[in-house]
Amino acid sequence: MGTYGVLDAASPVLDALGDPTRRVILETLRRGGPSSVGALAGRVPVSRPAISQHLKVLGRVGLVEHEARGTRNIYRVDPAGLEAVRRWLDQFWDEALGAFAEHVRRTEGEGKS
Repeated sequence: MGTYGVLDAASPVLDALGDPTRRVILETLRRGGPSSVGALAGRVPVSRPAISQHLKVLGRVGLVEHEARGTRNIYRVDPAGLEAVRRWLDQFWDEALGAFAEHVRRTEGEGKS
């Protein structure tokens, strides 16, 4: 890992998700299940070539995977691709929960005096 540890691992995924069209494509796959580029183009207001390019980016960072079925590729969400982002976000929760636990310990200690 580089200077920023967990953030370094999450950065490519966060960068990929920075594009609103990619977020829509990912959400469409999450809700609608596996899909071909053509079927996605029917549900997302973007051309087939654009969807293909966005899927390449999402695939490079591990957010989608595909399998060949004849002449088509069928894309699906790969939940493991969000693991780095999940680890990064968990740090915020860990800090918040730790601060809350410390607050409870302090206020309980004050109540016993």
